[in-house]
Amino acid sequence: MMLTIAAIINTLGGEVSGDASTPIDRVGSLGYAQVGAIGFFMDTKYLNALTQTQASAVILKPEHTHLTALPKIITDNPYAYFAKVSSLLNPQPQRVAGIHQSVVIGEHTQIDPSVSIEANAVIADHVTLGADVFVGAGCVIEHHVVIEAGTVLEPNVTIKHGTKIGKHCHLYAGCVIGNDGFGYAEENGRWVKIPQVGRVVIEDHVDVGANTTVDRGAIDDTVIEEGVKLDNLIQIAHNCRIGAHTVIAGCVGIAGSAIIGKHCKIGGAAMILGHLTITDGVTISPGSMIMRSIRQVGTYTALMPFQEHEAWLKTAANIRHLNQLTDKIKALEDAIHQISHQAK
Repeated sequence: MMLTIAAIINTLGGEVSGDASTPIDRVGSLGYAQVGAIGFFMDTKYLNALTQTQASAVILKPEHTHLTALPKIITDNPYAYFAKVSSLLNPQPQRVAGIHQSVVIGEHTQIDPSVSIEANAVIADHVTLGADVFVGAGCVIEHHVVIEAGTVLEPNVTIKHGTKIGKHCHLYAGCVIGNDGFGYAEENGRWVKIPQVGRVVIEDHVDVGANTTVDRGAIDDTVIEEGVKLDNLIQIAHNCRIGAHTVIAGCVGIAGSAIIGKHCKIGGAAMILGHLTITDGVTISPGSMIMRSIRQVGTYTALMPFQEHEAWLKTAANIRHLNQLTDKIKALEDAIHQISHQAK
């Protein structure tokens, strides 16, 4: 699709500076963009990329307009505007309503006529699919699942029984929603499985990345609130609650009954222990292990320092003796204080 800057402005708003008739047919990063592309600029540390770009136009903040002579769209949030331009130039294909002949459908289902279901999907009894739901090839939807309007299931998604999914969610390939949580009780040296009788409830506008798993609650529901964005390969254990508009990067593990607040940002490969509470607006750095609740807003990091290997080994060895070193320093401080007192 090709649009002029003027057409983009008419659709998305913003202010134009320069030739509004400039044609734009794609988005690109400033470092690699060619003629016909539009990029975005947020930070002066990327000034070289801006001055050397071959892009036809750029999206930037009002305070950066003097940095380039290119045609520009001026907005307070160039990154979000860039995302909207990308969506505008790359519209999703229109899906045709209909059910492939190989689909297996159980009894007492409620499937809106506008639903599209691809080959080899399995829809169990008492499933409800709202308007414009898309079910990709090979998906399995177990009994008593409710999926509301506009939600997309990419191929090979599994939705376990009793799960409720809201409107306009997007579940990417291979994710599993509502599998049994990891619950066992020890008795006489053996493990007795605890039935997982809660559900998973996913609210509106949630994205769940490829091969991410969200376990059903042991007793109460596991809840993913409105607008949450989950990356690939995340494990969310039973009874967790993820607050609205929180974003979680790939390979994060969240143990059972953890409560994550609203508008949190959790970096990739972070680990959050169970039965913790993290307040709203917290940022957790990638790779951090969170071992206790976080009650105050802020950015939290729990990592060893990055060093050359031999130096890291020495640092690790010193940490093992940190209590002893602290005691020695305290003893030296006491001795100095005593000597100073005697000298007076």
